[in-house]
Amino acid sequence: METKFSIDQKVVYPSQGVGKVIDIFEKKFKDNMLLYYKIYIEASDMVVMIPVEKADELGIRQIVSAKEAEEALNLLSEDFEPITSDWKLRYQQNLDLLKKGTVKDIAEIVRCLYNRSKVKELPILERKLYDSAKRLLEDEISFALGKSQKEIEQTIHTKLEPPGSVAKIKHIMPLDDDEDDDLMDDVNEKSRDSDDDLDDADSADTDMDADEEDFDDDESF
Repeated sequence: METKFSIDQKVVYPSQGVGKVIDIFEKKFKDNMLLYYKIYIEASDMVVMIPVEKADELGIRQIVSAKEAEEALNLLSEDFEPITSDWKLRYQQNLDLLKKGTVKDIAEIVRCLYNRSKVKELPILERKLYDSAKRLLEDEISFALGKSQKEIEQTIHTKLEPPGSVAKIKHIMPLDDDEDDDLMDDVNEKSRDSDDDLDDADSADTDMDADEEDFDDDESF
């Protein structure tokens, strides 16, 4: 079977970051021999096994070009649609973008939540989402441009808040009922379900659980 990626190739695993294909191998699963990618995610020091036939479905892709990386950086300082003050709606919209996983989707999340944080402190779950998106953006762009993550982190900050700029308050869409104000009243009740959503995104649909369970825990990579 022909594979889209090759051993030693760098790829992006949505919601996980940049990884390296360290092996392509066959493994028996439910009486069928399936071809797998073994990918090492450096940022989390984790190895994942992805069925080759599921790679597209899970959004595994090549690292963007330097041009696309620059476009994503420039997007951070561009004008954008008004941001709703309904945190639940905002959270779901950005979570959907995270699952899509393109570099521009990730940049949109960072831009949205950074500017919202300049107006009002982000709820706990959104802060977690922002930190994850920012890390993913720094990870891929640093590889695409051949620069250190520290350099890219500073570039992202400059794009979001150029010297002498002011907070983009005009981009906030006011609602009569700001859902942010209700967060602390019901966070204990709702955070578990919402956190599960983010954990699902963080694992990038790693519902290959049955596929991975057969590997010995002490297998050396």
